[in-house]
Amino acid sequence: MVAGVYPIDQGTIILDGKDISDLPEYKRAYMLGRVFQDPMMGTAAGMQIEENMAMANRRGKKRGLSWGITKKEMFKEKLQMLDLGLEDRMTSKVGLLSGGQRQALTLLMATLKKPSLLLLDEHTAALDPKTAKKVLDITEKIVARDNLTTMMVTHNMKDAINIGNRLIMMSDGKIIYDVKGEEKKKLKVADLLQKFEEASGGEFANDRMLLS
Repeated sequence: MVAGVYPIDQGTIILDGKDISDLPEYKRAYMLGRVFQDPMMGTAAGMQIEENMAMANRRGKKRGLSWGITKKEMFKEKLQMLDLGLEDRMTSKVGLLSGGQRQALTLLMATLKKPSLLLLDEHTAALDPKTAKKVLDITEKIVARDNLTTMMVTHNMKDAINIGNRLIMMSDGKIIYDVKGEEKKKLKVADLLQKFEEASGGEFANDRMLLS
């Protein structure tokens, strides 16, 4: 709903003091950075790494017929930060990259033009644990460096506790727990399970969250 994919039933969505509730998806896209659960969704597989980055760098600007890739050195510098060796493969097709590499590239592209809000939609759920940790580390580094307001959706309770400065737990479309500051830092997974049971009136039975 924040991204404009689905319309809202009630209330408003305010971003940077602007009411974007009724804006179509393409008109609010310049304000948002998005990384999807599926690593294949955030990039164009048939295009080169540098071509993908050039498109991301033009987000929110008018498209013309001038030469597209004009900032190779800047792209190379940004890729070096990922520590994945992609700076030496800038002319490689993105479709040749692993899921983790594509997700890291998508994250870089989503933050290339500092967005008002970065949306992370379970962006490590499809990755193996080692790769997921690498992408999360890169995420925290970029968010801290650029001071980005970020909303991360996750079913991994450890990540929810360890990352970010505010945790919101939802059930059936309603907020059942909202915690931040010192209280959040002291949380354990067992605490979240208990909060969910108290709020929902039943036992916790989501395998995705228990197994993560």
